[in-house]
Amino acid sequence: MQALNPDFMVFTGNANPGLAAEISQHLGTSLGAARVGRFSDGEVTVEINQNVRARDVFVVQSTCAPTNENLMELLIMVDALKRASAERISAVIPYFGYARQDRRPRSSRVPISAKVVANLLETVGVARVLTMDLHADQIQG
Repeated sequence: MQALNPDFMVFTGNANPGLAAEISQHLGTSLGAARVGRFSDGEVTVEINQNVRARDVFVVQSTCAPTNENLMELLIMVDALKRASAERISAVIPYFGYARQDRRPRSSRVPISAKVVANLLETVGVARVLTMDLHADQIQG
């Protein structure tokens, strides 16, 4: 099947490669070549194995359990894609971890973790986020 738009690419981390493969197939393209693994101490390592220069890239990576590991994979993969000169990076996050921590319930001494995650995504170079059913309306937008 011919790619519908050769200017975009789809990559995935380890959170849900099956979903990413189905999305790619539905769009008429194949998954981008990347190696996502772990160093012996558990740190995430990512290597993008094809040219992404000037391409519109979508990274499919849920931040479900193990939330922190999946989030770090996403952040590091986005950084690798940005350093490889991807034009625009969109994060497809079916489950947005930390979305329940969207406001300060009782005290000013608790984090707004959903905002922290959004800031991290923006800082590493995510231009757009696509997600499903966020916990609260105030996170949207």
